[in-house]
Amino acid sequence: MSVVEVLGYHKLSEADRAHFEVFFAAAEVLPLSDSVVVRAVAVRQARKMSLGDALVAATALVFGRELFTHNLKDFARVPGPVVSDPLADGDPA
Repeated sequence: MSVVEVLGYHKLSEADRAHFEVFFAAAEVLPLSDSVVVRAVAVRQARKMSLGDALVAATALVFGRELFTHNLKDFARVPGPVVSDPLADGDPA
């Protein structure tokens, strides 16, 4: 889901696209499992949230992973995952 959300963003520059393609090639891509779907349903029932964000949050919750996003406010009220902004201190590149 994150690959689609990030690389599918209509305002993504070519430089950013290249950067994220390298990142996703090196990252572990976690499966969209039945457990993730069940948790995403619960997340959406508890809080108004887009399908994509609910699936991303549910994946972090089910797999016990930190969620990295530049859009902290969308995940602020989801209990459980550790949410961090990788760009909070400027561009990491």
